[in-house]
Amino acid sequence: MWSLKARALTRLPAVLALAGLTAGCFQPLYGDSRVVPTAGLDNKLSSVDVRPIDTPNGTPLARIGVNVRNDLIYDLTGGGGTVSPTHRLDIHLTSSASQVIVNINTGRTDVQDLGINATYTLVDLATGKTVVSGQTFSRVSYNIPGEQQRFVGDRGRRDAENRAAQVIADNIKQRLASYFVAGT
Repeated sequence: MWSLKARALTRLPAVLALAGLTAGCFQPLYGDSRVVPTAGLDNKLSSVDVRPIDTPNGTPLARIGVNVRNDLIYDLTGGGGTVSPTHRLDIHLTSSASQVIVNINTGRTDVQDLGINATYTLVDLATGKTVVSGQTFSRVSYNIPGEQQRFVGDRGRRDAENRAAQVIADNIKQRLASYFVAGT
């Protein structure tokens, strides 16, 4: 028993020394370049022009498209204005809905699943080449109460759409941050 504790205690300084050596290898992904010289991702992200998302007018997908774009603009610029754009971001959205739980007595849906799929491309404006392309998705569910509370069901759907839009925007932002840091 003592020998196991002694071995663990002798390995601890080696692990701490190794951790100390590798600590200098990391750089912050976000931050102010005036504070941390290797940061400065905010300037690169704020130079992305997020194009309006083409969706059918008057549909729930149009509202989701506006939410995704607004969330992305805020996430990329931090609420400040954009600088001179160096890249253009094009996004295409599709949605799907499926019934998860159906009440067997009434035949009405109790729980609905909302799916949003996004395809995006980042184009370098200087060369006109696509530098990043990818897909992301979000699946959220919401309850649909009985017929007496139909407005609650509508609000539940809207909240689900807002959550899905935020997830899509976060996923795209993380992919763009990865590109601007690693170049791939």
